[in-house]
Amino acid sequence: MKNTSTFTRRQWLGTTAATAGGLLLPGSMKSPAALTGIGETEHFWYRLGPEDLYIDSQRDNKAIAFGKGKVHLSEDNGRTWPHSVDVAGAEHLLWSCLLKNGNILFATRTELFLSTDNLKSFRPVIVKARDGSDYLPHKPVNPAEPGWYFHTVDGEHTFDVNGSEMLIWGNYCNVVGGPTPLNIYYSTDQGETVKIAYSFGQNPEFQQKGADPAAPLLGDPKNPLIARHLHCVTYNPAENAFYACTGDIDRGHGNECHWLRGTYDAKADAWDWKVLISVNSNSRYKCGGLNFIDGRLYWISDANGPKFTPLHDRGIFSCAPADITNKEAHTLLFNPGFESGNMIVQDGVMLATHCAPASTYACGVIYSPDMGKTWAQYDLKEFGPRSGCRVHRKNSDGWFRMDLRKGWIDRAEVLFIKPKPSAGH
Repeated sequence: MKNTSTFTRRQWLGTTAATAGGLLLPGSMKSPAALTGIGETEHFWYRLGPEDLYIDSQRDNKAIAFGKGKVHLSEDNGRTWPHSVDVAGAEHLLWSCLLKNGNILFATRTELFLSTDNLKSFRPVIVKARDGSDYLPHKPVNPAEPGWYFHTVDGEHTFDVNGSEMLIWGNYCNVVGGPTPLNIYYSTDQGETVKIAYSFGQNPEFQQKGADPAAPLLGDPKNPLIARHLHCVTYNPAENAFYACTGDIDRGHGNECHWLRGTYDAKADAWDWKVLISVNSNSRYKCGGLNFIDGRLYWISDANGPKFTPLHDRGIFSCAPADITNKEAHTLLFNPGFESGNMIVQDGVMLATHCAPASTYACGVIYSPDMGKTWAQYDLKEFGPRSGCRVHRKNSDGWFRMDLRKGWIDRAEVLFIKPKPSAGH
């Protein structure tokens, strides 16, 4: 059944500006919907972020925002922003991460920066290649399209690995911004150093037009495995193993959709990656939102492309890690009916989103309050056609955070969602 939100666009536009300074509510508030600027469904409350700042990431009580040529840090879930620093090209900031020790890592299209002092200062971080050399961005033929080296569509990138925090993520690229090599990055020292865990090969479809014929192609020349971009990288503590999934479609040079499993030897600082499966785009394995909960894997498919069966092989699935390649052992929990590649699971709540260009919903949200026993889909129509991505875990006030994208890639607004206590929280 298709449910819609209870807040009209006119109400939203008329009240949000008046309440933008107080939208992040104390956890003790029993009824956020009683305040202006807050919408609600049967299962959750929701609100937009402020208009003048783009709240890009959050962790516990902290949040990072971009705006007005600066990067900002809040320590009270966005009520105030006492820390900020000028950053040239702030309009091109595409990613940020709050580390456990308080370090802040943020990125433009091609550069990484680290602050260790609450944004009093920051310094560039040069990624290290697998051989220890500096990994530097390519020189673009078109300076306006240098590539998106660090941008993601998944939201959670830090994991407790054998008692220490590890940062790992892969870049979602080759959609806008220019051709970009595809990598998985990691850090074991709170962002002080960032290294490459895996580099994909040279995809002929995503190379610079007009480049010097002698210029090296983008990607690892030693790796035959090609992909367009990373959808998700995550960690399974039960196996002490990492999983990654990529897109997109076979463009005549081989499948671009793969699942990889990697293990990390901390003493040797070395990775061992295995390809679990490679498929074309009409497959449940073309997906995102990988979540390991109590040793079991959950994911959501955005299968598309030519259908080889009457229906696309899509939905929200679960299985034991050992059964990933055995479709007969998969449990289909729910099929939203549309391409959907982003999902987070926390405290029994499963929160996922529609890809707007492929959905009849304007801004579709998929929700289960009870680990997939029951499901609802909501259309937050007041925001217009939007795709939710980069979903972050709840902050200390209980709000999930996600990007709202125009189409499925251009940044628009930020949405916060808070589960209702009577609906699985």
